[in-house]
Amino acid sequence: MSDTESLRETIEGIVRRFEGVPGPLLAVLHGVQDLLGHVPAAAIPLIAEGLNLSRAEVHGVVTFYHHFRDRPAGRHVLRVCRAEACQAMGGVALGEHARRRLGVDFEETTADGGVTLQAVYCLGNCACSPAVMLDGELHGRVTSQQLDVLLEGLAERKP
Repeated sequence: MSDTESLRETIEGIVRRFEGVPGPLLAVLHGVQDLLGHVPAAAIPLIAEGLNLSRAEVHGVVTFYHHFRDRPAGRHVLRVCRAEACQAMGGVALGEHARRRLGVDFEETTADGGVTLQAVYCLGNCACSPAVMLDGELHGRVTSQQLDVLLEGLAERKP
């Protein structure tokens, strides 16, 4: 089976899971990303076809929401909150520190595939700003030094 046939089969299976669900596009996109680790460009027309939507509609949703990636993430994902509360408590400087420390910009992955840096616009931890999430684990009142410790500990963590 070719990669294209395999992708088609995967997408069709995910679309079938959400048959009869009103407005299933977000659920399907989450399903694709959960399974594949990203929403590849080749999946867009297949999703559109399966949901009877235009490619532009599917592409628009994928690019609107920061959660969806068009490339696989690194072994670890660092999300830095960029919302107002975190900004007011030093989140901008923390984000800049993360960018310098990792040598990548937001929505990029380090050259070794180790860490993907993502900007998010609320982690729901406003009372403990600035907040980051590393591999799904929430951390509050994070300083640059604490972020360095978290990143140094990645070698021991399993993705």
